[in-house]
Amino acid sequence: MAPPRSACRALLPALALALLGLAAAAGPRQTPPLELAQELAEELWSAGLPGDLPELEPECRSLLGAFAEGSAALTGCLGRRARPVRLCQGCHGHYRRLLAQYGSIARAVGNSSESHNCAKSILTSDRLQIVVTLSEFFNETWEAANCANCLKNNSEGLSNSTEEFLDLFNKSLTCFEHNLQGQGIDLSPNNYTEVCKNCNETYTKLNDLYNHLQRMNRQGGESAHSAHLCIDVEDAMNITRKLWSRTFNCSLPCSDTVPVIAVSSFILFLPIVFYLSSFLHSKQKKRILILPKRIQSNANLVNIQEKYS
Repeated sequence: MAPPRSACRALLPALALALLGLAAAAGPRQTPPLELAQELAEELWSAGLPGDLPELEPECRSLLGAFAEGSAALTGCLGRRARPVRLCQGCHGHYRRLLAQYGSIARAVGNSSESHNCAKSILTSDRLQIVVTLSEFFNETWEAANCANCLKNNSEGLSNSTEEFLDLFNKSLTCFEHNLQGQGIDLSPNNYTEVCKNCNETYTKLNDLYNHLQRMNRQGGESAHSAHLCIDVEDAMNITRKLWSRTFNCSLPCSDTVPVIAVSSFILFLPIVFYLSSFLHSKQKKRILILPKRIQSNANLVNIQEKYS
């Protein structure tokens, strides 16, 4: 493999000094060796050395620069929105642009007939393949976050259901904050009654919508990419549930209480009904078996009475 251009430039002064050494052996020198070496190096560089690596075509270099800038922008966006998780709603524009930039590299060809294909030069010309590695990292991160489940089909923005959920989420947090300010700062763990009472309706709507989105997603509703909702929605719901149940110690009335009690009572009384029916059935059998004996003894008694009378 030919040495890089920077290495060639670094070796030129040494080569020039070696040539000057040969010249000095042939005769007296009139100029300092370092200055002559620098001049000779510039002459060798301007003449062009054999084996010099070809530069990327301007079109390919422009595409590589655009991908580098897009990668930096997406990395910064992901890092800033890591906690609380807001990757999908805040970085989908950067991710979409990066996909387009990578696609341009994969399709582009240099404008010169002697130039290499941009895809070959940028993507597969070395063992490390930095551009490919970066692209795979961003794709895997995006898929692991399931961002497609809260975006529109063309990934140009959030879906209607996601926007509705985030609106209820913001209303719930606002309700929590407002009622906490009304009660004061120094609150005991069991003194969040105002929060539980005043925010119960908003939190119930948020919880019901989240459960509905989960059911729709499992049935292949808005997106069929995964059984999970996107990480933004899941993280928002986890935060809200922790605040509601652990911090505020609130609870939701279960709508299935009556059916659960009815089924439990039925199962509880099943053994009683079973043993009672078994007892009555066995008693009835006993009566049927004893009855003929009574009839027979009465008949014998009548015969005895007739015999002695």
